[in-house]
Amino acid sequence: MARNKYPEETHQLILDVSTKLFFEKGYDQTTLQDIIDGLGGMTKGAIYHHFRSKEEILIAVVERMSHENTIAMAKIRDDSTLTGKEKLEKMFSDSLTNPQQKDMFTVTPNLMNNPKLLVYYLKTVAYEIVPEYIVPVIRQGTSDGTILTPYPDELADMLMFLTDVWINPIIFDMSDQQMTNRILLINDLLKPLGIELIHQEMIDLMNECRKIQYGIKE
Repeated sequence: MARNKYPEETHQLILDVSTKLFFEKGYDQTTLQDIIDGLGGMTKGAIYHHFRSKEEILIAVVERMSHENTIAMAKIRDDSTLTGKEKLEKMFSDSLTNPQQKDMFTVTPNLMNNPKLLVYYLKTVAYEIVPEYIVPVIRQGTSDGTILTPYPDELADMLMFLTDVWINPIIFDMSDQQMTNRILLINDLLKPLGIELIHQEMIDLMNECRKIQYGIKE
């Protein structure tokens, strides 16, 4: 039993040390040697037994950090007391106010400079988040009359592109005003469909995340 448990402990230790270093130094400035040194002499081969690259380590760090958010989204999706519109708006609001959100912006580098991470992120959004969480609630919204579209699946794809890509500071570098303008345009596009997605408090939170991503201090 001890032998079976040890690899998992090592896996978690690598993530713990890597997370700490990504917070302190930033992902791009953290090297595999930094991680090895932080692990107290573990060999590079031991790390490669668990992760093939620094990108894989970051992906595992972010997945661990976002685990609670995924559970929360599933809970909202399955809540029989909410309409489809209410579920969609709550998912978006809760994901922004999740305490882990700012942490993820702290450790994640700009994805335009890291194509492997960008592809991973886009695949996660397109093939996991959209079909598992967004499509079901938009379909419910079209059925219960709270979301006005004959194209629920296509709306889910468009919505996640706009919110997870177009206004995402880990992909696009933009000013506060540019981000605010994009958000206001999204709101205008969604109003005829019965959706009120982003409020001022959420805009403020997103601009805070943008400042964290680019190390902007007030």
